[in-house]
Amino acid sequence: MSLRFSLMGPVRAWRDEEEIDLGPRQQRAVLAALLLNNGIRLSNDQLIGMVWDDPTPSAVMALRTYMYKIRKAIPELDLKSKDGGYTLRAELSDDCRDEPLVGLTSTYFEAQRARIANERLHCREALLERELDVLELQKHVAAFPLRERPRALLMQALFREGRQAEALDHYHHVRALLNDELGLEPGPELRKIHAQILKGDLNLARRPDQLPPGLPDFTGRTVEIAAALRALPRTVGITGMQGSGKTALATHVAHLAKHQFPDGQIFVRSHDVANELLRAVGVENPHGDKAALWREKARGKRFLIVVDDVVDPAGLADLHTPGSAMILSSVRRLNALPGVTWVKLAGLTEGEAHQFLRKVLDPARADAEAEAAGEVLSRVSHLPNPIRVLGGKLTGRPHWTVAMLLAQMERETQLGSAVPSDCRAVLAPMIKAEQQLSDEERHLLQCFSRRESDVIDICAAAEMAGVEPGAIEYVLEALADVHLIEPLVLGRYRLPRFVRMYFGWRAPVLTS
Repeated sequence: MSLRFSLMGPVRAWRDEEEIDLGPRQQRAVLAALLLNNGIRLSNDQLIGMVWDDPTPSAVMALRTYMYKIRKAIPELDLKSKDGGYTLRAELSDDCRDEPLVGLTSTYFEAQRARIANERLHCREALLERELDVLELQKHVAAFPLRERPRALLMQALFREGRQAEALDHYHHVRALLNDELGLEPGPELRKIHAQILKGDLNLARRPDQLPPGLPDFTGRTVEIAAALRALPRTVGITGMQGSGKTALATHVAHLAKHQFPDGQIFVRSHDVANELLRAVGVENPHGDKAALWREKARGKRFLIVVDDVVDPAGLADLHTPGSAMILSSVRRLNALPGVTWVKLAGLTEGEAHQFLRKVLDPARADAEAEAAGEVLSRVSHLPNPIRVLGGKLTGRPHWTVAMLLAQMERETQLGSAVPSDCRAVLAPMIKAEQQLSDEERHLLQCFSRRESDVIDICAAAEMAGVEPGAIEYVLEALADVHLIEPLVLGRYRLPRFVRMYFGWRAPVLTS
């Protein structure tokens, strides 16, 4: 279950996809004041001063009443009074399309409205600078005709499209406008760009925008997202088993944070990371020390770099530059890399998995068989990729029930090698993981999967494998490193249900 709040337009809140009734205007104003000071303790007097311009003695009682009703409407906030004040921590989710704080009229909210509007204007112009889209810049210039920065950007965009004459004509137009309206000459940025266009030497730095689109049905991971955003601009690593959604989370976090990195976003899947970074900023066929060349190109810039499916940490050595940030995804946690904040992914929570299935499948079908749906989700350990495949399969079979899917899953785990293609799609994360295992690791997982208990210790594992406990510990730790078993306390491990299902199916049948 997730909470979202918006300050754009009227103050609003949602629990998952359902909007929460926040009560009357002044109650919304109290919540807005807390949200605007996210994570900061506000005393009763501070809150009253923000919400009421001329508070009466009854404001104290009104504040208590509003706080009581906010806690009742949104108990997940855990909003408790401490030392005569309140602290709220929440995630704001705004699309910037509406005016902020609509309906809130105190002096405090008027000042916050002006501050937010100014921040939005700067964010909008930072986005326009990255994209240099002529049409969007023309719209922005029409809305803010006396702002010189977007005028300069429009001249650059026109020049980049080969419209040099239009860029020069635009300069003369804005010069006349500034003279008529303000009695001023254009500022140094406009004059410099005008001179560069006249000489034909306006060099526009390439601003890469390589992030894949985010998933429209991305669900959950609230804790992991918050941890990653807190860590940036330090390097963030996302680790987890195959199918856990590492790439989706890395991309989602990158889209949330990209406005902080105006020089561009780079997405790399290549093993030669330095080479791909240089190509992204316009350096083709680089020679010599690529890492040093990248550091030179990135000096003073703010790039956001996503490196997906990292295998060799040596390929990332010496690539970090101050001001830029990296988000890494890797099955293994790469402990040799210094200064990385690691976020570990397992399956979704039970609630998140149900919510995701309702997005992939018709919600009415998922809700009608909640118990069967819960069993299906449990069998794949609540991993997003298998859930997407199974939900898609049911969507393509409108006359099937979830119970029918569950029955087919029962049969398919007993089919040996004759596995249907849609089942193989569900098992794809495990198939990929198995391809990277040694014979010894594979054999141990198959033996483990035949046991009734999902927990094993080193001694039992050694007995199954017929080796000494000291030797089997290395195998168990290797499996834990790729998240096929979960380390509990020293010497004890748990087998996830999805792993048990796959390797139990793969295990050879024992005959007497």
